[in-house]
Amino acid sequence: MGKFSPHFDKRTYAWEQRKLGNLVQRITRKNKNLESTLPLTISAQYGLVDQNEFFNKVVASKDVSGYYLIEKGEFAYNKSYSNGFPWGAIKRLDSYPKGVLSTLYILFKPINVNSDFLTKYYETTHWYREISKHAAEGARNHGLLNIATEDFFKTKLTIPKLDEEQQKIGTFFTALDRYITIHQHK
Repeated sequence: MGKFSPHFDKRTYAWEQRKLGNLVQRITRKNKNLESTLPLTISAQYGLVDQNEFFNKVVASKDVSGYYLIEKGEFAYNKSYSNGFPWGAIKRLDSYPKGVLSTLYILFKPINVNSDFLTKYYETTHWYREISKHAAEGARNHGLLNIATEDFFKTKLTIPKLDEEQQKIGTFFTALDRYITIHQHK
């Protein structure tokens, strides 16, 4: 295995602050035609996973036609507190072509932002400050953070202006993750 070496040029690129709602499109597509019967859940540690395998039992309703239908490459926000993830978790669906999620989740797909960059961004804690500005202070309903969907999409991200730079950063951190994983298994 060769040395890991990032290849970035020496230029400095401009970054800008943008509202999430200007970068993504909200998804409210229901599973009316039962395109999927795979109930998913968000694991802060593992991403979007098969709910039946994760909980070792069926948690979803028998009728999943009222659930949201999520497709590969789309994102979901779980507003529930998870150990080490006080503001919930935002994950991209990577492991399945499609699945269904409870309407308690907020779903979206990237439109004006690189998907890999967004994935890596939400693996950090940088977005916590923005969520905390919009969440009702101290208010949780059955463990769910009290943040309105409209307010979620008002959160601001600081991102590279150029898609090319977003792509380089996303690709770099994805490759770095793979490199670390390979060396941990040696």
